[in-house]
Amino acid sequence: MDIVGATRSYERWLARQVTIVKADLDAKHAAMAEGPFPLLRATFYRWMQLWQDRARDLDTAPRVVAVGDLHVENFGTWRDAEGRLIWGINDFDEAHPLPFTIDLVRLATSTHLAIDEAQMQLGTRESCDAILQGYIEGMHEGGRPFVLSERNTWLWRLAVSDLRNPKRFWRKIDQESRPPHVDPPKGLVAFVQKALPRGATDFRIAHRRAGKGSLGRQRFLFRVAWNGGVTAREAKPLLASACEWAAPKRNAKVWSKAIVDRAVHAPDPFALAYGAWAVRRLAPDCSKIDLSNLPSGRDETKLLWAMGFDTANVHLGTRRAREAILAYLASAPARWLDRAAKDMAVAVRNDSKDWRARGAVKRTAT
Repeated sequence: MDIVGATRSYERWLARQVTIVKADLDAKHAAMAEGPFPLLRATFYRWMQLWQDRARDLDTAPRVVAVGDLHVENFGTWRDAEGRLIWGINDFDEAHPLPFTIDLVRLATSTHLAIDEAQMQLGTRESCDAILQGYIEGMHEGGRPFVLSERNTWLWRLAVSDLRNPKRFWRKIDQESRPPHVDPPKGLVAFVQKALPRGATDFRIAHRRAGKGSLGRQRFLFRVAWNGGVTAREAKPLLASACEWAAPKRNAKVWSKAIVDRAVHAPDPFALAYGAWAVRRLAPDCSKIDLSNLPSGRDETKLLWAMGFDTANVHLGTRRAREAILAYLASAPARWLDRAAKDMAVAVRNDSKDWRARGAVKRTAT
């Protein structure tokens, strides 16, 4: 099955799980045509096919509840229960039990593609070494959250450089927002209203178009005025990982809450669930960090080391996996991660060429 057939099949499966927003799905198809890196971000379902075809030797690695859709732009910041600024992986929509290697290879592959597009400046081998070193150190230490205070000031400077302009953040939110195609469930609205701060006014509901992999699904924005400023919540549907499309099983489980609860993280107290909906706070200090917004001259080796370390923070949530993973890594051949990432990057580039050459943006439909 090629990228066009996989996309058509996956979107048919998706339409049986959730309500599809056709205009957003069209926008996703257009984004996939922009290049290999956007296509990688948008097509975790295709990654699972490529993994089975090209990385069978890594598929026998110890299993964890993995992120699945891990890449260099799947990191961001949030506030913990003490109001401290935390950095780490912040999207677990595709979480699923998988070999631990899949997260490392996908993260490394995304760096290869980001380097191709001049979004990162270091070498591909250097990027893989940094990710793996951070991961191994995290495993040996038993993990620790990235609290952006006295211990991680270098990372704080990177995060704050992206977060320093609330006006730009809310302007972007406004640009991504449209009138809702359908009204959100009444129970969801009532839940969000209770979660918002007391005394909030000017309650507005919109549909938000954001992300890559989740484009095409409903995503509601609840925005209010409060104490002289703006605050907001976002709700999007919880559903099983695309792994269930790639290899269907009975009684498919949604793993996103379990992986967050078990990770070595300082959790976000505003990340909530209401039935089949995930609800989270939106704010300039509670959002993803895009590579394009990071300052020039940043230490990319150190940043990738931190990404590898935080991947270990997540994998350590799987009990008794640590020793098996460290034993596997100790016996792994040299440069295994760089070789695997290069091979997967070739496959993604080929898919990108195929997607654009065949005019799939117009032809693919659910």
